[in-house]
Amino acid sequence: MSEHTFGGQAASARPQRPLVPAMRRGAAGRCPRCGEGRLFGRFLKSVESCDACGETIGHHRADDLPAYLVIFIVGHIVVAAFMGVEAATDWSSWLHLALWVPLTVALSVALIQPVKGAVIGLQWALYMHGFGGEHAALETHPEQ
Repeated sequence: MSEHTFGGQAASARPQRPLVPAMRRGAAGRCPRCGEGRLFGRFLKSVESCDACGETIGHHRADDLPAYLVIFIVGHIVVAAFMGVEAATDWSSWLHLALWVPLTVALSVALIQPVKGAVIGLQWALYMHGFGGEHAALETHPEQ
């Protein structure tokens, strides 16, 4: 049985990349490698490469994971707060809507960029999706 690793090489042949600092740098909107260059050129569009260290970033594949994580986080916060307020008060449905809908939207917009940056930092630290130096190849189904 062969060892499956990201980056196409055995894990022992690659230098370790620090996971938590890379995710922190990404969440702060900085390059996961050096922490100096910008990670995003626009709100959710990552830059092609870091201005400071030259690390290629544009090929990452965060896909839907950041949105899923934001939905998970915001859902738990808003639903728990809603249930607590509902149990403690007798607010009308309109008052709940006036509070929870804007709060949900605001939290979602506030969290999506840091979460996407952290996912990119995770991918960089684990040599995923081209961060290991290999070229991206399409995966085929075993029956083909």
